[in-house]
Amino acid sequence: MAKRRQAVALDAADKRIVNALQGGFPISQRPFAEAAATLDMTEDELISRLRRLEEAGAISRFGPLYNAEKLGGAVTLAAMAVPEDRFGEVAAIVNAHVEVAHNYEREHRLNMWFVIATDKAERIAAVIAEIERETGLAVHDMPKQEEFFICFRVDLQ
Repeated sequence: MAKRRQAVALDAADKRIVNALQGGFPISQRPFAEAAATLDMTEDELISRLRRLEEAGAISRFGPLYNAEKLGGAVTLAAMAVPEDRFGEVAAIVNAHVEVAHNYEREHRLNMWFVIATDKAERIAAVIAEIERETGLAVHDMPKQEEFFICFRVDLQ
C-alpha cells in the first residue's frame, strides 16, 4: 500500500524559502550561498532545510526544469491504473526510471500520473514499454497536442 504523507508544519523560515525560490535560483559559483544570503540564513541551513522539506514531502522536488523539446528531446504525460495494494511498489518501479518526473497519485481510475522526458523522441516509447514490462500494467501515453504556459505560484503566509 502506498505510504501517505502527513501534513508538514512549516515555520516562518521554511515559508520564506518556498516563497523566494519558486521564481528562480541564482546561477553562480555558490548558488545556495547566494540564495541563503537573501533569506538571512547560512548556505548549510538552506541546504539542510531544502533536504528536510523534500524528505518530508512538503516539496516534491528541488531542481531545474528543462525544456526537453528545445534541447532536441521529447516529453509526454502518462497515466496508469494501479491497484491500490501495488501502488507503492509500482511507484518505486516507475520512479526508478531517470526519465520520469512529477509522479502523482490521483483520485481517478487512472490513479498514477507522471511525466516522461527524454533526450530523443523515440525513447518515449521505449520507456513506456519498459514500465509496462516491469509492472505488468498498461501505460497510457498522452502526448501534448498544444502547449500552454501557466505560471503557478504558491505564496505561503
